[in-house]
Amino acid sequence: MSSVAPAPTPATASTEKARWKIPHLRWVIAFLLFAAAVLNYVDRSLLGLLAPSIQADLKISDSDYASIVNYFLIAYTIAYLLSGFVVDRLGVRLSFALFVTWWSISNALTGFAQSFRHLAIFRFMLGLGEAGGFTASPKATAEWFPPAERGIAVGIYSLGGAVGATLAPLLVSMIATTHGWRWVFAATPVLAGMWLIAWLAIYRSPSQHPRITEKELEHITKGQQAAAAATPAEPAADAASLGAWAAVKKIAGLPFVWKLMIARMLTDPVWYFYQFWMPKYLHSEHKVDQAGLSIMWLIFLAADIGFLASGFMSGRLIKKGTPPPKARLWVMLISACLVPVSFFVPAMHSVGMVIALGMLVAYAHTAWLGNLTSLVMDVAPKRILGGAFGVIACGSTLGGMFMNKGVVWFIDNLTFNHCFYVMAFAHPIALLIIWRVHKSAAKTTAAA
Repeated sequence: MSSVAPAPTPATASTEKARWKIPHLRWVIAFLLFAAAVLNYVDRSLLGLLAPSIQADLKISDSDYASIVNYFLIAYTIAYLLSGFVVDRLGVRLSFALFVTWWSISNALTGFAQSFRHLAIFRFMLGLGEAGGFTASPKATAEWFPPAERGIAVGIYSLGGAVGATLAPLLVSMIATTHGWRWVFAATPVLAGMWLIAWLAIYRSPSQHPRITEKELEHITKGQQAAAAATPAEPAADAASLGAWAAVKKIAGLPFVWKLMIARMLTDPVWYFYQFWMPKYLHSEHKVDQAGLSIMWLIFLAADIGFLASGFMSGRLIKKGTPPPKARLWVMLISACLVPVSFFVPAMHSVGMVIALGMLVAYAHTAWLGNLTSLVMDVAPKRILGGAFGVIACGSTLGGMFMNKGVVWFIDNLTFNHCFYVMAFAHPIALLIIWRVHKSAAKTTAAA
């Protein structure tokens, strides 16, 4: 007589599912955030690296090129303002998948551009998608990492941005020199599809993840509880119950949000300059050809190191008992002392020395940026973290737009060199603005 195996009960299915756990799952999540940032920065860096070829092919002037970059940054600003609220509403998993899908399609379309207008539209679309990656990543980090590890996690996914910028010149060198600039934009959408499959399969919040070990969940929970005990309590409500308009009003009433936004407005243009204009500076002032611009990978490598080292530096201070916000600010102080070497770049006559000083500036800036990002997680109420980070990050794109117009003005009326003189003062001024931001944030949260 044949027998039929009984259907598995919910309890049996749950037991089977629970047998397979992923050790150190939070670091797998960090790797996925890193990979998304790699894709993000490869896509955005391609235009600057291919600018000489694209401008010659499509008859685009320097002024038009600056306008195209600004269209990207305008869209990026709009997306920063809105994407944080999208992340708070839809959650990290779904919102991040939507952002990556959108920006990958936009990047692929860039390869079909036939005019200034086409480039402006496609780069605008790219900006609408890419900003979401950097409002979703902090939210994911806050969910998955206790404060002592957040700097390292931010360093890892921020490192992905610099790795992407490092790989982009090599990608351009391999593809554009043999197949033309259009084919370069066909490479990353395929990789983005692979990332989407992995992301949707793996990402969940820690408390809902079936593959997290009990030890890791306990580690994350204890770290976050300790951090919550050390900061003023906020109402126990989630972003959905807070309401969109209430969230906007709450964020607008936080003074530290505006201070950090101004800090990013002053300092992020340094990073944008190295992405969008440094290749043109090397090409016009030092006669470096399209193939030779692959040397930019050294500057982006230094940026990689800055992102990663900064997380370990602040994490070490936190483990020694320094409050997390104060640890971030001490590391940022070191960066603010290093960036002013930018002043000496125009005095360098060899490309090697220009690259060497550029590497130091890139290292210092990314160490600054990684800790500023972690600082937002330390001081912003968690239920509106995505929205607050989006508003703060708007300073980045606004500063980038002013920088683009400023660079064109300097080129037309003065020299490229004046850009480096101005950049030398950005970080020290920003540090003066935000040095005591952690104390004002604590007072504001306590009063809320």
